[in-house]
Amino acid sequence: IKGNDLIIMDLRHFLMCLSLCTAFALSKPTEKKDRVHHEPQLSDKVHNDAQSFDYDHDAFLGAEEAKTFDQLTPEESKERLGKIVSKIDGDKDGFVTVDELKDWIKFAQKRWIYEDVERQWKGHDLNEDGLVSWEEYKNATYGYVLDDPDPDDGFNYKQMMVRDERRFKMADKDGDLIATKEEFTAFLHPEEYDYMKDIVVQETMEDIDKNADGFIDLEEYIGDMYSHDGNADEPEWVKTEREQFVEFRDKNRDGKMDKEETKDWILPSDYDHAEAEARHLVYESDQNKDGKLTKEEIVDKYDLFVGSQATDFGEALVRHDEF
Repeated sequence: IKGNDLIIMDLRHFLMCLSLCTAFALSKPTEKKDRVHHEPQLSDKVHNDAQSFDYDHDAFLGAEEAKTFDQLTPEESKERLGKIVSKIDGDKDGFVTVDELKDWIKFAQKRWIYEDVERQWKGHDLNEDGLVSWEEYKNATYGYVLDDPDPDDGFNYKQMMVRDERRFKMADKDGDLIATKEEFTAFLHPEEYDYMKDIVVQETMEDIDKNADGFIDLEEYIGDMYSHDGNADEPEWVKTEREQFVEFRDKNRDGKMDKEETKDWILPSDYDHAEAEARHLVYESDQNKDGKLTKEEIVDKYDLFVGSQATDFGEALVRHDEF
């Protein structure tokens, strides 16, 4: 089987699984679809430094990485922490700022996104020039499907391709239809980028707005997350969602959500836990109180950041290098 055949088979398999999962979810009367994009919690531990620094370790490294922190001596912890500090110092000025620390924490919390991008990058950068053009992506993803005017599964791949092209163009800041890895990441995970939020809202509205009037009314809002499936009685959470729509979603009380109201719903301005944790780490480690950290200040407080525990920093550093 050729490479493109495999990609198309994977795509069809994914879409089939997605449709089956959706159908299964909608068949359950108490199942709820959540379209809201929340920032992830940094840790499920209690944030109380008087008891332990476990929360800070999860925040700084990611919970999965922090789980493996059991075998290093303090000396080894300090040495590896020093290496990771060099990676956090993006402008290489010898200081770690709150913003640099915040960026690292967000990276540590969302490694799965970069792993997904790396996997897909290898399948789409066909000429291995370190870039992915729209033509490369289209040919790798849709090439064989588009040659078949009547696919067996009946899925409208051309409509899906048009939607992908629109999103690709939005992610491509310089308009050359060639994506850098950062732009490709924005294309695959638009909810992570401020400049892509309008396309997230547009795609969501198109999914829910069944009568295509440019708005989401109450029944479309409820219908997206709940299927009556012949049941007359709605679960309590559905009744609550109806109240939420009237009281909070539809801010101007015109009976429907427009673009801005939809944006407020699916992309709420959550409390920035990463920034709060970055400020906390700086405050606790900043010995000369200049508002930024040297490598020495961080290593001196190694127990706050990593403790006397082990992790595979090597893999984390390689990943961070790639982005």
